[in-house]
Amino acid sequence: MTDEQPSAPSRAKTGHSRTGVTHVNETHHDNFTVVGNHLAQHPDLSLTAIGLAVHIQSLPAGAPIGIKVLTGKFPEGEIRIAAALRELEEHGYLARIKERLQSGRFVTRTYSYNLPRRTTLRAAAAPEPRPMAAPRPAADLLAGLRAQDSRLLLTERDVHRLAPAVEAWLERGVPATAVQHTLTSGLPQEPIRHPAAFLASRLTALLPPHLPTAPEPLRAAPLQTCDACDRAFRSPHPGRCRDCRSTERSVA
Repeated sequence: MTDEQPSAPSRAKTGHSRTGVTHVNETHHDNFTVVGNHLAQHPDLSLTAIGLAVHIQSLPAGAPIGIKVLTGKFPEGEIRIAAALRELEEHGYLARIKERLQSGRFVTRTYSYNLPRRTTLRAAAAPEPRPMAAPRPAADLLAGLRAQDSRLLLTERDVHRLAPAVEAWLERGVPATAVQHTLTSGLPQEPIRHPAAFLASRLTALLPPHLPTAPEPLRAAPLQTCDACDRAFRSPHPGRCRDCRSTERSVA
């Protein structure tokens, strides 16, 4: 008879390969997120966008994912985060919808899709929200740069990628004409082989700071009635007017 051998302890599954990566996979039983290879290996998304999509899909419902919140969590700046969000919108993984409340105030609702919306079946009871259009002032500014210099000709995809960076300038109070001047002045004499990369570098390196908060306007002191002459005067505290106080000092 063949002696029975004790069962070997369970080990992590390992995919051995002569070259490249070797996977050591452990089974997750809780606290994990399922991510499709269509996202993890997306050929057209940047690594920032892929990582941001995974992070968003791992968050609980209702978690805030505004640009300010995300830049507070990660080392990437506002421009890279905004550009990554725009990429996810373009490829159907994210939708940001502006909705008007009964009070008249507008709010932005964000929808995250673990399958891009081009392949997700539309639910009969829940109509698919429409994505926000690209910001027209920023897109028009970028598309019009070629009129200033033909070397700044951009593709439509480049315009969509750079629009969030232009938005960041406009949100900081910079007029569109000033943004255009910054992008088109002092151009090099040699050919600009990659106009999108050239403009992205300028938009990032020359981004101005936020405008300082305006000081609160000075408020006039309230009106008081003089205890001596009943004349009205402005002062933070009740008492006597300046003339009456001067008279008292001269008498003393």
